[in-house]
Amino acid sequence: MAAPYVTAYVALGANLGDPIITVRAAIEALRGLAGARFLAVSSLYRTAPVGLRDQPDFINAVATMAVAGSADDLLADLFAIEAAFGRVRGLKNAPRTLDLDLLLFGAECRDSPGLTLPHPRLTERAFVLAPLAEIAPTLDINGHGLVSDLLARVADQRIERLP
Repeated sequence: MAAPYVTAYVALGANLGDPIITVRAAIEALRGLAGARFLAVSSLYRTAPVGLRDQPDFINAVATMAVAGSADDLLADLFAIEAAFGRVRGLKNAPRTLDLDLLLFGAECRDSPGLTLPHPRLTERAFVLAPLAEIAPTLDINGHGLVSDLLARVADQRIERLP
């Protein structure tokens, strides 16, 4: 019997090189993941950096897919895609060629050294909530509320939907 599919949401971001091309290419890499059915992707958004502010703006998006494996399997796939795009992990909030964050994996909740679900800062970041609201506005973030309501709470964060 085949494993059941779980709906996963992945945030994409980049601000080095040509981030628009990078995010679009990363979306195509997600579409090609074995054991996953790509469901939807948001528009691209330009956002101000968080934390380390003296760096270029980010290009962000959110994708959703139905995944047959585990959250750990998907996370390993995301790290492999990041590595293929030249991602080097170092300083927190530093500029990066590509950042892929597993936001949600079904209703799974966990806080382990390698993975926290839902993503710990998901409800605080317009650069995640705006694209997520575009593809899943009525999604309930495991006890935090609806995406559309959470987005209203971060209205002061600069974000621009790209044409």
